[in-house]
Amino acid sequence: MHWDRLFEDLEGQLESDWEAERAVLDAESERLRIARLDLRARLRALCRAGTDATVDLVDGQRLAVTMQTLGAEWIAVASRSAAVEGGRTTASALLLPLEAIAGITVDHGALLSSLDALVPAEHSLRERMTLGFVLRDLARRRVSVHISTRTGNDAHGTIDRAAADHLDLAVHDPGQARRADAVHGFRIIPFASVVAIRTSGNQIP
Repeated sequence: MHWDRLFEDLEGQLESDWEAERAVLDAESERLRIARLDLRARLRALCRAGTDATVDLVDGQRLAVTMQTLGAEWIAVASRSAAVEGGRTTASALLLPLEAIAGITVDHGALLSSLDALVPAEHSLRERMTLGFVLRDLARRRVSVHISTRTGNDAHGTIDRAAADHLDLAVHDPGQARRADAVHGFRIIPFASVVAIRTSGNQIP
């Protein structure tokens, strides 16, 4: 019985040492995994979950949104606050360049869930869409947009064309179609100065 108790004690000690070593290795492995986790992977997880968030932009705007789609260098979100356009209250979709995002606030559960994000073997077609690609589609469909810029000199109108790194905007009042008599002027806006592009309804991929 003496030897049995001794061996049981040794087995318990050895098992405890193994568990402690395994916990240390698991913790180190998790630290290394998180060290390799980039922002895109977490945004992808938040979009897939349709997470409600508050997005802080570099121009000081704070937007209550639902995360929807991740693109090549942009994210599409749905505003959780209604906007009034042409006397009507409408929901709006926003296209946000990733470089214009200063921070994202989510609840603790969503924060932790986004840490479990996995890098896919290959990115979806939508994730390969550039900002210019999406803006050219909005121009083709003659979608009315409100563009916020880093300088605060916002503009409303219709995108006439989107080039490699800038767009041409025909400026007109909200609620109006792009007709020659409705256009106040034209602006060339570099993509680098865009903070947010807002459309009425869910009109962003």
